[in-house]
Amino acid sequence: MKSNWTIGQNLPAFGAKRIGAINWLGVWTLYSKEVRRFFKVVGQTVLSPVITTALFMTVFTIALGGSRRYSGDIPFELFLAPGLVIMAIVQNAFANTISSLMTSKMQGNIVDLLLAPLGPGEMTLAFTLAAVTRAMLVGTFVTLSMFFFVDLTFPNVWALFYYGISAAVMLAFLGIIAGIWAEKWEQSSSITNFVIVPLSFLSGTFYSIDRLPGIWHDLSQLNPFFYLIDGFRYGIIDHADGHLLTGVIYIATLNVILGLTCYRMFSTGYKLRP
Repeated sequence: MKSNWTIGQNLPAFGAKRIGAINWLGVWTLYSKEVRRFFKVVGQTVLSPVITTALFMTVFTIALGGSRRYSGDIPFELFLAPGLVIMAIVQNAFANTISSLMTSKMQGNIVDLLLAPLGPGEMTLAFTLAAVTRAMLVGTFVTLSMFFFVDLTFPNVWALFYYGISAAVMLAFLGIIAGIWAEKWEQSSSITNFVIVPLSFLSGTFYSIDRLPGIWHDLSQLNPFFYLIDGFRYGIIDHADGHLLTGVIYIATLNVILGLTCYRMFSTGYKLRP
């Protein structure tokens, strides 16, 4: 009886690697490439945000003479420090993904990414992990720099990790969406200047939303950045202006929606394919 089996059938080529349900090697390769990219200019991507945040802290503490107190028994410097840390995290997570995608699009080598054996979920995962890595490095060094100004304690470590990582993930997703959508550097800059920066500054970083009157107080609670900063602050000073459970659910829901949006944009090739 003649066999239908032929030599080499269903066998990988010599030296080839099998790709399973998830191309972990491809994810690691893209992640490593993204990490090496921002490490090549570590002074700009990591050191510069630390210095900028330290200058913010210096100006505010010197301008206020270090004597103003917030909420009765909470020093203003202690209230301010967590907000500055999370602000540095969100800005750098966003900058990492949007700059990478915009550079690839402007240089015309985005096609190399699209031709790689990577699915939309794998590309989203790799870009997000790289952005989280940069954001966590910046957040760690910024937190260490805060010890020069105020004694920090960490009574709720779970909140630090949840809100810190959630902030980095959220802004990484937003950076991917903005990087795919924008066709010019001016468009990407406008998103940073008119969306990310205002939302971060108007989220309770420098003040308590309890001081806002009426509708402005209600609108502030729709700002996801408020929950990120408020939850992260709770992890350091054990005080929150908003409802913690609401923040956890709200942030998790937004991250799922944003993650699915990134997946959809990569899978359809929206503004990526000619």
